[in-house]
Amino acid sequence: MKKMYVNRAPVEGPWGGGNNFVKALYQYGKDYDFDVSNRLDENTDVVFMIDPRPDQTGFSIKEISAFKEYKPSSKLVYRINECDARKGEVNKIDPLISYASNFVDLSVFISGWIKDYHTKEDWHCNNNEVIFSGTNKDHFIPGEKINNGKINLVTHHWSDNPYKGQDIYELLDSWVATNKDFAFTYIGRTKASFENTCVLPPTFGKDLGEKLSKYDVYVSASRHDPGPNHIIESLACEIPTYAHSASGGAVEMVGDSHVYDSFEALEKILLQKKFPKNEGLLVPNDWQKCMKEYFESIWKVL
Repeated sequence: MKKMYVNRAPVEGPWGGGNNFVKALYQYGKDYDFDVSNRLDENTDVVFMIDPRPDQTGFSIKEISAFKEYKPSSKLVYRINECDARKGEVNKIDPLISYASNFVDLSVFISGWIKDYHTKEDWHCNNNEVIFSGTNKDHFIPGEKINNGKINLVTHHWSDNPYKGQDIYELLDSWVATNKDFAFTYIGRTKASFENTCVLPPTFGKDLGEKLSKYDVYVSASRHDPGPNHIIESLACEIPTYAHSASGGAVEMVGDSHVYDSFEALEKILLQKKFPKNEGLLVPNDWQKCMKEYFESIWKVL
């Protein structure tokens, strides 16, 4: 059995989508002959980097690159789900991600969009793959609808960063006030000012899946999102899901027929009151299939 160090530990409770991935690594590692832990020692064969920055549960790329120098036979795998654009920042995380690519043996991007974003220039790893994230198919499944005589729209986000789509959601909040055939629900954290929207607190797991599956149409206004879990979860619930054209990885997931580029374009879609199934990433992987792809790729590196 190989020893894998992950530079993040699972967090219980509602958290960002990357936390679900970390949980899956720990859960399924043993199925592929990996002892997955949050301990880095001389017996470590693979370092799996979730983030090149340090936190209270893991080392940064500085310590990890030093470990690789100490033990050259070890391999560094980096799952890349971050960029400056998604928060409207400049030279915050992008230069560090590029620097980390000097030491990486396998880069796994969570969408084609984020792969193109980072590898178009100043990228040093030659072993690059795209693997979409999984989801818990026991929690996110089709459910019975609200059936209140309205078309019930929904979105959900853990982050309250305005780039999650605050501008569009505020317009939608005003719009439903004069379009009585529609209702809008926001699940999660937000800084938006709402008057006509039902806001539910952040939740996760089975409770989130049960709430989400009740709605008729999913609207995401997130921008420059590397590989949004909220889209994967919505698609797993088989809700017709629409994403902004500047949403990054979401466009690959929802398919070209479910993309809008302005609120006016979204309004036109809604008023047609016809919401076909998505033609993009129709059936998201469960975590077991997702982990199979990851660990098989890691074994190739070894």
